[in-house]
Amino acid sequence: MKLSQYFLPTLKETPNDAQVASHRLMLRAGMICQETSGIYSWLPFGLKVLRKVEQVIREEQDKIGCHELLMPLVQDADLWKESGRYEDYGKEMLRITDRHKRDLLFGPTAEEVVTDIFRRHIKSYKDLPKCFYQIHWKFRDEIRPRFGVMRGREFFMKDGYSFDLDSKRMRETYKKILKSYLKIFQRLGLMVLPMRADTGPIGGDLSHEFHVIAQTGESGIFYDKKYDDLKENIAEVDVEDLLNLYASTDEVHTEKDCPLKKEDLREARGIEVGHIFCFGSKYTESMKAGVAGPDGKIVYPECGSYGIGVSRVVAALIEVNHDEQGIIWPESVSPFLVGLMNLRVKDEGTSQACEEIYGKLKNAGISVLYDDRDEGAGFKFSNMDLIGLPWQVSVGPRSLANGKAEVKNRRTGEKKEISIESLIPFLQDSLKDVL
Repeated sequence: MKLSQYFLPTLKETPNDAQVASHRLMLRAGMICQETSGIYSWLPFGLKVLRKVEQVIREEQDKIGCHELLMPLVQDADLWKESGRYEDYGKEMLRITDRHKRDLLFGPTAEEVVTDIFRRHIKSYKDLPKCFYQIHWKFRDEIRPRFGVMRGREFFMKDGYSFDLDSKRMRETYKKILKSYLKIFQRLGLMVLPMRADTGPIGGDLSHEFHVIAQTGESGIFYDKKYDDLKENIAEVDVEDLLNLYASTDEVHTEKDCPLKKEDLREARGIEVGHIFCFGSKYTESMKAGVAGPDGKIVYPECGSYGIGVSRVVAALIEVNHDEQGIIWPESVSPFLVGLMNLRVKDEGTSQACEEIYGKLKNAGISVLYDDRDEGAGFKFSNMDLIGLPWQVSVGPRSLANGKAEVKNRRTGEKKEISIESLIPFLQDSLKDVL
């Protein structure tokens, strides 16, 4: 994509109301635009990241046999009254009435809708287990939206729901999805810790939140120091071993119940990016979503709920991947892998060389954002650092006279001159894990 033709409204100044790095940089890098309190439009650059995160989630959930569907954002309030949650959920749920005086609501979650789908179509234990998920917008009327998309009112979320014949099988599904989540976050370049957590208004008796350690995290977290040696490859650790290690959010942590010595306990701040629950037959019983069991008697399946805040993940990625100059995208989610800069647009030789490099990068399957605008070199360098693409390639008359281009690794800051002929093979080799 050529920047002269792209829509990337970057900002030089930091917005006054942006309190955390992710909010500041998402606005400055032209990723989002605020429409009203806690509600944002996602612009092309930001949407590319959102879609990449979404695709990683989809691939890993499909691998373990989950089924993607799409449920309505506006839900029938009668389903929530049937489950008993309509009055209990609180003011975070936006309730509306249509022209026919029917009560509706903007879905903050979808347990009732998916249970209704289940009871309409699944009648026998032979059709179990089943796990459904969607990646869709949600709305919760937060009393104090803050930190940009980190805690907005409208947000993009992956929410999944499992149905099993009994609690033993349900817990096996739970552990399988926990493992899948660890793989998702590892692919995204996020080191997460699964924490024992409160289930909140959804209900249940088994619950874990997934937290990214960050100074700007809203939650206090406590964990066994053994996690420090596991964080980078946590997806390869046996789930049972993980569940036996102590890790809790501040909501459920107490010194009395903590089995660790003080010197073995770590304390930090965390950004919650995922939350999974087991809540038994809470909804299948209340909504009469039973199936015929092995003996012909009605059995109410045991269920779980599994969420990832997709839009929040984008913010979390920036919180742990930035410097004073801007964002530093992990290759797995970067909107483009290479930023190509023409440092002298009016020089015919430089422009011709850049066009050739641009074409070869595209032909090699390497996504590239080509800054072909008639702007100064300093502006282009600072703008490219701000948007954080993993690799920068700059071409000017001086380097071109030697048949070379300058290549910069955004994460390390390392720069080197590489011959034009060797440029594409070098980048292919550097990006082999994501091409």
